[in-house]
Amino acid sequence: MPITDPTVDAYVYAHAPARDAVFLEMEAYARTRGFPIVGPAVGSLLEVLARSIGARRVYELGSGFGYSAAWWLRGMPADGQVTLTDLDPDNVARGLAYLDRLGDRDRVRYVREDALSAFRRETGPFDVVYCDIDKEGYPDVVEPAVARLRPGGLLVTDNVLWDGAVADRTAQDPATVAIRRYVEAVTTHPRLRTTILPLRDGVAVSVRLP
Repeated sequence: MPITDPTVDAYVYAHAPARDAVFLEMEAYARTRGFPIVGPAVGSLLEVLARSIGARRVYELGSGFGYSAAWWLRGMPADGQVTLTDLDPDNVARGLAYLDRLGDRDRVRYVREDALSAFRRETGPFDVVYCDIDKEGYPDVVEPAVARLRPGGLLVTDNVLWDGAVADRTAQDPATVAIRRYVEAVTTHPRLRTTILPLRDGVAVSVRLP
């Protein structure tokens, strides 16, 4: 089911921030290949969130070819660092090439392995943990993220409305069930406060409490 009216969506996208040629090329690559990216509306949200908390350390669980990381970096100071994770060597190579052209190569680190396994080896603290892995893995992200976020840091997760399937109780496929479990976990966790934004496919933003 549509998350928002298409006319409203068009209005939101028409007011997305200006992007340079590299961003537009990344969007065109995703569009022609059916590669899922957050797009400029959610991307601008990531930039605003980074700026709002003065983020310097971001950890992405699931990065593809670096589109979301590029938006985080737009909102971070020159010494900000993003760790990206992806298993596909082609995505890693393409992401590094795009980020190099954006002037951000020295501000990123790609980890080519299972995102959650790699994340569990990190000690933090991070300002932002961004989750966009396979949906069945969403519930397993919550506790490791809480343990590695600084107080006031953000856990940000894409696709939490899943084309509206989460609101349809007849939908019981593994991905939908896992997303519901994730939302329940972050909205009831004693160390998080969470809001869900009905932007694109739904974005959950949780702040880590002291």
